[in-house]
Amino acid sequence: MTKFRFGQVAIPAAVVSIIVMMVVPLPTFMLDMLLALNIALAMLVLLTSMFVKRALDFSVFPSLLLIATMFRLGLNVSSTRLVLLEGYAGKVIESFGNFVIGGSVVVGLVIFLILVVIQFMVITAGAGRVAEVGARFTLDAMPGKQMAIDADLNSGLIDEDTARTRRADVAAEADFYGAMDGASKFVKGDAIAGIIITVINLFGGFIVGVAQRGLSMSEAMSTYSLLTVGDGLVSQIPALLISIASGLIVTRAATDGDMGSDILAQFRKQGSAIKLGGVAVACLAVIPGLPKGTFLIIGVTLYVIGTRLPKTEGATDNDLPALPAGDAAPAPDSVEAIAGEMRVEPLELEIAYDLMDLVDPSRGGDLLDRVKGLRRKIAMDLGMVIPLVRTRDNLDLPAGHYAIKVHGVELGRGEAPPGAVLVIGDGLESLPGVATKEPVFGLDAMWVPSEFRHQAELLGATVVDRSSVITTHLSEVVRLNAGRLLSRQDVRLLLDGVKSTDPAVAEELTAANVSLGEVQRVLSDLLEEGVAIRDLVRILEAVSERARSTKEPEALVEAVRGALGPAISSALAADGRLPVVTFEPLVEHALLEALRAGDNGSFLALEPEQAEALAMQVASVAQAAEQRGDNPVLMCAANLRPAVRRLIRNIAPGLPVLSYSELSPQLRVETIGVVNLGSAVSV
Repeated sequence: MTKFRFGQVAIPAAVVSIIVMMVVPLPTFMLDMLLALNIALAMLVLLTSMFVKRALDFSVFPSLLLIATMFRLGLNVSSTRLVLLEGYAGKVIESFGNFVIGGSVVVGLVIFLILVVIQFMVITAGAGRVAEVGARFTLDAMPGKQMAIDADLNSGLIDEDTARTRRADVAAEADFYGAMDGASKFVKGDAIAGIIITVINLFGGFIVGVAQRGLSMSEAMSTYSLLTVGDGLVSQIPALLISIASGLIVTRAATDGDMGSDILAQFRKQGSAIKLGGVAVACLAVIPGLPKGTFLIIGVTLYVIGTRLPKTEGATDNDLPALPAGDAAPAPDSVEAIAGEMRVEPLELEIAYDLMDLVDPSRGGDLLDRVKGLRRKIAMDLGMVIPLVRTRDNLDLPAGHYAIKVHGVELGRGEAPPGAVLVIGDGLESLPGVATKEPVFGLDAMWVPSEFRHQAELLGATVVDRSSVITTHLSEVVRLNAGRLLSRQDVRLLLDGVKSTDPAVAEELTAANVSLGEVQRVLSDLLEEGVAIRDLVRILEAVSERARSTKEPEALVEAVRGALGPAISSALAADGRLPVVTFEPLVEHALLEALRAGDNGSFLALEPEQAEALAMQVASVAQAAEQRGDNPVLMCAANLRPAVRRLIRNIAPGLPVLSYSELSPQLRVETIGVVNLGSAVSV
């Protein structure tokens, strides 16, 4: 039988056996074995709770707590039956009744009551309160944790599998603390049941001994009281161990080590405190009446231990590694330094002086890590590796602001005031803060002090931290300007990758006499329209084939789009449905007649007023569709597509333009709007 099958059968069988044990008499030797097993099980649970690194590593504890409680109660029923029927309940109970308490009923009762008080009023009450508070706080924090996971996923810090795992951990944590909140009541009820069972056994044994077995009152009291107290102690000691384990589990913080290692490691960092404690204990020896030798020994021992612990206040200058001469920074007035300052970076992120905490890991700043993750995510989405983002402070920026530059030109600016979070949603009037606009989508939002984050989450609003706001804004700017950020050096690296994996494609491109600049122009044009260039092999195949007849950039781009057409249209669809806006047939015919070829590609020879009116009508239809929840696509004839795209790109920059030849046969095309020269007609 495999381990899996054993667990499936053994655990349910054990639970059923507990129920059977309550109604079926047990022989004394078996009761001894089960009592010993009960103590061993409690000890095992206690040690396991001390060695786990986080509470979820022992997530079966709430169910195990119920099973252990039922096991102890079942043993109480079995031992009570033997005590009352035979006046003997095995060696274990007899030993606890004679050896542990010295044969004294009074001592046994006092010890029993002390154990019950410790378990019921101290450990169980505290563990129950911690479990209750932990469950409430964990449930309240769930929305914020889920949004933090989504923010990390969107910024590229984690992948989808990691995000799914973290979401499952958050849900499991909430379930665990909710279960512990209820399971702590088992321990509390077990303590109460132990007291009641002991009282019943005392009176029941006295009555059975005198009335049924003909013992004198002193003999009945001596016999049954010792057995009852022994039985109570045998049950309460495992119960106390389980209660301690329960308290350890709900108070356990997630760390990289077990409890014992954490305690020693953290005390090792407190050498000064230990030395001071040793001096204080040694000083107690001068108080008259106290044992001087005892306090002196303990005080001196603590002081010696404190002096031998390593110092952790900080490294001295001598501890710092020396930098090699070759790594020394150039002088500020050197040619290298001046040239570095003169260079225009492809992508820059400038932040105000009061936002430096976002890039300082020692102060909890994770902006640089998120930017690194963003580069990987964009590479996976678009097929290009964006340049390194140079992050620097700018004293000219207003407090709490940041700016995003592409090739030295500022293309985005926003604010991220310290000590605040961005709250997006409706009905935020009850929150203090400053109204603003979300920088990417222009949504109404508010910068709210961080201490009101919980209240905002309770209102159902979306709460975004400052690093996520900046990273999301940076991501949008990069996507909109990906074509400008793709350099020839980047294209060279991409082509080198193709040479190593598909040398035939690279050889054909060379045979077609296509230059590096022409490939860069094609890839840049594709990125400007939001088309990913990950399928570089098929892109280069289409370029090579088309370049045999023409090297016009527009013709090369359209050839590539024709090859990637199904992938382009599928990426714009949702659940196999593609909402499209089309031109009225007469309008499309008129546009074909107005189509002209120019030095920079085809264009529509329309009157300025007519061109503007047509573009505005397209934007109006697209906006109406977006308000209905659709993300429309403008469809037109293949030879019209480049010119139409140039016509509307300034008025409706986010509206994709596809040709009919780019449609995937698997898509369900739904016309949601028609554009004519008179008015925008929605259907």
